[in-house]
Amino acid sequence: MNNHDNAKRHIISILIENEAGALSRVAGLFSARGYNIEALTVAATEDPSLSRMTLVSKGTDEIIEQILKQLNKLIDVVKVLDLTQGDHIERELLLVKVRAVGHEQRQEVYRLADVFRGHVIDITENSYTIELTGDGKKLDAFLATLGESQILETVRGGPSGISRGDKAMHT
Repeated sequence: MNNHDNAKRHIISILIENEAGALSRVAGLFSARGYNIEALTVAATEDPSLSRMTLVSKGTDEIIEQILKQLNKLIDVVKVLDLTQGDHIERELLLVKVRAVGHEQRQEVYRLADVFRGHVIDITENSYTIELTGDGKKLDAFLATLGESQILETVRGGPSGISRGDKAMHT
């Protein structure tokens, strides 16, 4: 059996010092070992000296364990958590610009956005821009429902995740 057969998607949350070069060191760790980062989001936390990085990577349990150990060794890293090891909530942001010409097409695009709980955030003579949040499957389903012929442009923010319940990631 090939090692890639056991590869699973993991969402890794990293609490990191909010300093220049910290993101580069994490990305460099992945690059140097030949691991792929499929998605990455970073933002400051409630503590301005810390940032929370959420990244998605695929690998076997052994590979992910190695990644977590290597991340914990980085000087800027305060805490590392594989969210997929427990109950968690994940959301992703999608901005999609779609063709919307004529009353009938505009109504249909608006209806689809409403069904998926999206919001039309920009309207032009020939297009709508829709904002949608949810898990990746929901966003994929929305895009599939729209169809390639209607989509002019998409931007996805990558997943952000948080543990469910009282469990919190802090120093």
